[in-house]
Amino acid sequence: MYKFPVKLAKRLKSRKEDNSFRELLAFPAGVDFFSNDYLGLARSTEVQAVADDILKDYSVVNGSTGSRLLSGNHELFQQAEDIIARFHNAESALIFNSGYDANLGFFSSVPQKNDLIIYDELSHASIRDGLKMNLAKSFKFRHNDIKDLERLLSKHTENAIYENIYVVTESVFSMDGDSPDLTEMANICLKFSGYLVVDEAHATGVIGARGQGLIQELELEEKVFARIQTFGKGLGCHGAAILGNDQLKDYLVNFSRSFIYTTALSPHSVVTILAAYRQLEGNKTNIEQLAENIKIFKDTIRELGLESSFIPSNSAIQSCVVGGNLRTRELGGMLQENGYAVKPILSPTVEKGKERLRFCLHSYNSSKEIKEVLKLLANFVKN
Repeated sequence: MYKFPVKLAKRLKSRKEDNSFRELLAFPAGVDFFSNDYLGLARSTEVQAVADDILKDYSVVNGSTGSRLLSGNHELFQQAEDIIARFHNAESALIFNSGYDANLGFFSSVPQKNDLIIYDELSHASIRDGLKMNLAKSFKFRHNDIKDLERLLSKHTENAIYENIYVVTESVFSMDGDSPDLTEMANICLKFSGYLVVDEAHATGVIGARGQGLIQELELEEKVFARIQTFGKGLGCHGAAILGNDQLKDYLVNFSRSFIYTTALSPHSVVTILAAYRQLEGNKTNIEQLAENIKIFKDTIRELGLESSFIPSNSAIQSCVVGGNLRTRELGGMLQENGYAVKPILSPTVEKGKERLRFCLHSYNSSKEIKEVLKLLANFVKN
C-alpha cells in the first residue's frame, strides 16, 4: 500500500483548518433554494414524456459507443444542433458533453500565439482553465468594469500588433448573479476589432421571453463571435453547445481536444436536450413564474432592509455576502435546520472575505417560501 503524499495531505489539512474542506453530500432535505434547476425541468414529467416519445422513433442504444468522430455521432445530434441554432438565432451549434468541456475546448484551441485575450476577473474556472492551455497573451479586467476593459485594450494594443483580440465575459455570473453592459462591451469590441465571447450558462432558459439568453434579448447576435449555452442549469439536463458560424463549428470539430477525444453524449441525454428546447418553445409559464419569483425576492429584500447584504442582481442568483467560512457555514446550517436548503459558498471558490449564501430561485418556489426564508435570514443577520 502506497503512503499518501505528504504535500497532498498538508493541503487537505489546510482546507479543514480554514473551514473550506469540500465533501460530497446527499441532496439535502428542505425547500430547494440551492440547485440550478431554475425552471424545474429536471423534475418535469412532461419533459421526460417528450424525451421518451422521441426515443420511440429512434433505434436506441444505451451509450453512444464512441467519440463523435468515430462511432458516436448518432442522428439525434444533428436534429438537436439544428434546433439549438435556430432557437438561438445562430448559424451553427456544436454540442459538447458539458459547459466545462465547451469552455475548455474553446479557449484551449481558438486563441493562438500572437493573439490577445482580455477576460473578466470573475470568469468561471472552466474559462480560466482553458486560457491556461493556449499560447495567447491574456489579461483580466475588473469585474464588469467597461472602462477598465477599454483601458487594457488600449494599453496592450498601443505598441503591439496582435493577430486576433478576444474579449471574454459571462451574461450572468454564477457567484454574483449580476450581468455586464453587453451592448457597450460589443461596441468596444468593434472599436478594437475584437471578437466577443460570452458564456450564457446561467441565462439560458432564464432570460428572454422564451429563455433564449441575454445576447438575444439585447439583439446582439451579429456582434458576438461565440456563445456558450449550457443545458445543466435552466434546461435541467446535461451538455452544452457553442454557437457561432459554420467555420467556427468546423474549426472546433478539427481542433477542440475536449470534443475530439471524449465519448459522445448518449441518445438519452440528447433527446432530453431536445425535449427541454421543445418546452421552451411551447410553454412560457415556468419562465414567467421564475421572473415573478425574482421580483418577489427582491421586493422582500428591500422590505426587510437586507439590500446592503445582497449583491445587486436581476437574475435567478441572489447572493447574500456574510464574510468568513465559519460564519457562512453556520448561517447556512441554521436555515437548513429550519427547512430551507441554501448553500454556503466559501473561499477559495469566492474571494476571502466575500463568502456568501447563494440563493438560487426557481419557478416552483412559492411566494410564502421566499418570504419566510428571507425573514429567517433577517432575524439571523440582526442577531
